[in-house]
Amino acid sequence: MSVVLRNLQRAVPLRRARLRKDVETLRHILGIYRFDLGLICVDNRRIQYINKTYRQNDSPTDVLSFPFYEDLKAGVLPSPLHQDDCNLGDIFLGVEYIHRHCEEQEVDDFHSILAVSHSYRQKHSIK
Repeated sequence: MSVVLRNLQRAVPLRRARLRKDVETLRHILGIYRFDLGLICVDNRRIQYINKTYRQNDSPTDVLSFPFYEDLKAGVLPSPLHQDDCNLGDIFLGVEYIHRHCEEQEVDDFHSILAVSHSYRQKHSIK
């Protein structure tokens, strides 16, 4: 299945090819490569809006996930009956927020941290 990767921000230069490769590697490691996944990169303004709308928290954050299946038990992958249901959901990465945090912590490899942030939420999308 596929990963839909959209970069809706311009605050931080993003290496999309590297992010896609890292995400594909993590999907294979986690055993979820047969499921679709949406990965949307956004700036602070947009992730703050989404955070306020869905979590009633009026501040930017690093990652928000919206799982396709909301009633999964911990560590259990969904068992879709139809191909259209092979979907884990969408993950929004607050790229600007993550980048600023990396600068504050003096972390050199922002793109690796971006992939790790994504994998954390991807794992939690399957609970």
